Amino acid sequence: MRNEDSSVQATFNNIARRYDLMNKLMTLGSHRRWCREVAIYATGRGGQRFLDLATGTGVIARAVLAQSPDSTVVGADFSESMLNVARAGEGNEGIEWQFADAHELPFEDAEFDGVTHGYLLRNVSDLDRVLNEQFRVLKPGGVVVALESSPPAGILAPFIRTGMRVVIPTLGTVIGRDREAYQYLVGSTLGFLTPEALKLRFEQAGFTDVGVKPKFMGTNMIWTARKPR
Repeated sequence: MRNEDSSVQATFNNIARRYDLMNKLMTLGSHRRWCREVAIYATGRGGQRFLDLATGTGVIARAVLAQSPDSTVVGADFSESMLNVARAGEGNEGIEWQFADAHELPFEDAEFDGVTHGYLLRNVSDLDRVLNEQFRVLKPGGVVVALESSPPAGILAPFIRTGMRVVIPTLGTVIGRDREAYQYLVGSTLGFLTPEALKLRFEQAGFTDVGVKPKFMGTNMIWTARKPR
């Protein structure tokens, strides 16, 4: 594991216990609704086996299972603390929790009908490798659906950036009890690729039908992409 990946891993280990609460506060209660939307997209064409990467506390994994109760869902993360919180949650029947690094997935080629993830891509050290791995483990015709943050754009961007730099670390201090971790999360969002650049990276990995749906003044995006048959 690269040094930058180890640092990210430590960050998420430290914030695992209050991660869901912080997501709720930072999105004004929208996070779980967006996760359900991800699950609806991912399961919309059927399938029996789904992979939720960067599963965290398992919100998307459980949403996928709720949409497709007869399926098997693998919830994978490289933060053991996050996985421990996920395992302790309710509604886990049908979910396999597994430690995994998104840069080198321990799964067979063409194993999954769908791959989902939330806030993964901005935190990886090799984006192209991570997207290539998702392409590899998807069945032909399978979909990847991702909830991802995005740097603000447009006329309100300077105000949104200032608000993010002030509000999120303050919440991280008072609620999350780790100001440094949430300063990192703000920085990883503000420094991430534009939607246009990220779309190109999906396409370079081999995906087609790449689409994006903005949320929360464009600071969050739901991405959809397909592996050709």
